[in-house]
Amino acid sequence: MLAAELIGKKRDGKRLTDEELRFVVRGITDDSFSEGQVAAFAMAVYFNGMEDAERVAFTEAMRDSGTVLRWDLPGPVVDKHSTGGVGDNTSLMLAPALAACGAYVPMISGRGLGHTGGTLDKFDSIPGYRTQPDVELLRKVTREVGCAIIGQTPDIAPADRRLYAVRDVTATVESIDLITASILSKKLAAGLEALVLDVKTGSGAFMARQKDAEALARALVDVANGAGCRTSALITDMNEPLASVAGNALEVACAIEFLKGDEIDSRLWDVVVVLGAAALVSAGLAKDDAEGEAKMQDVLQSGKAAEVFGRMVHALGGPPDILEDYHTHLPDAQVIEEVYAQAEGFVTAIDTRAVGWTVVELGGGRRQATDSINPRVGLDWLAGRGRRVDAETPIARIHAASADDVEVARRRLVAAYTIGDVPGDESPLIVKKIK
Repeated sequence: MLAAELIGKKRDGKRLTDEELRFVVRGITDDSFSEGQVAAFAMAVYFNGMEDAERVAFTEAMRDSGTVLRWDLPGPVVDKHSTGGVGDNTSLMLAPALAACGAYVPMISGRGLGHTGGTLDKFDSIPGYRTQPDVELLRKVTREVGCAIIGQTPDIAPADRRLYAVRDVTATVESIDLITASILSKKLAAGLEALVLDVKTGSGAFMARQKDAEALARALVDVANGAGCRTSALITDMNEPLASVAGNALEVACAIEFLKGDEIDSRLWDVVVVLGAAALVSAGLAKDDAEGEAKMQDVLQSGKAAEVFGRMVHALGGPPDILEDYHTHLPDAQVIEEVYAQAEGFVTAIDTRAVGWTVVELGGGRRQATDSINPRVGLDWLAGRGRRVDAETPIARIHAASADDVEVARRRLVAAYTIGDVPGDESPLIVKKIK
């Protein structure tokens, strides 16, 4: 087979066989495909798409381009993936809660890019925490603690790293076929038996339109199930930040307060519980959603999930007293100031993407993959839709490195919030379930 021949076949809208797709992935992995050929293949897929069987075969080939973990554990191996949002730190609570319910969760997570936050960036704000351990430490912590939240190791789905880098500079990131293979190749390489997906829709989502979010969710569910991993998805609302905080150290503190029961955002609670229930049902640890939700609520309210979180952090190099002394360990911003809307009234709409970019502007996110992150900065006290704000009730509090940064963030936030005389209509948090 020749690279140009297969690229031309896909360019003409024809189906590639399983063997041909494996050949393409080998070429991407071992560099026998040039950068131009990888880009041409990505563009051909972008314009012509893949059939369902092609998506499964391509994803499996991407998964098999590196190490595929095998487990021998007394419980099911489970994970969750989110398409990214603002104020979305659900992984920090969900993974230990699932472990407390009897699942094993080797969660391979990513860093933030664009306006959305990354799970690994949040954990980087914890002193000593190893987000890039070797596979043996991943195995050890998962087996002994029940969960380990880490980054992609070099030997897991290496084809995805090269293909994504090419897609990022060739305007082919938005292909559902390539997004599906990218997400699932890493998840399936972790040796999962069950997976739950959180696909966001709304002003702060990667897929802002609901029909696009549903198309991606359907593709992910069908391919994952076709590859032998029991999978379901939730379409969830991202027309406002999920939590009342956005920023790395702030979101870790929020998660710890949530796990300890000190302070809980209601929207965050609902998403964590419902996602957890779906994962438990797929893993065979609950007979239905109601039982799954009850189990999740129990481990969260009893403190069992918090205990698992603390043990995971310590096992991966973090402080042993992170639950008790997180204020000591997590870095604080140099300047903290409140910001108020220009008029009194109710929050009727939020440009959530703009809120995310405000965190990036403060230094808490990346414009490019090589940018460094300031874990101290971000936003808290974020007012949600329907909240009344006035001269004494701020729309947010800014955590910044300088007074100048505060002023830039203040202007961005005021522009992102729409204030009206009456509360707007409520929209459902859980938009749709897809199995």
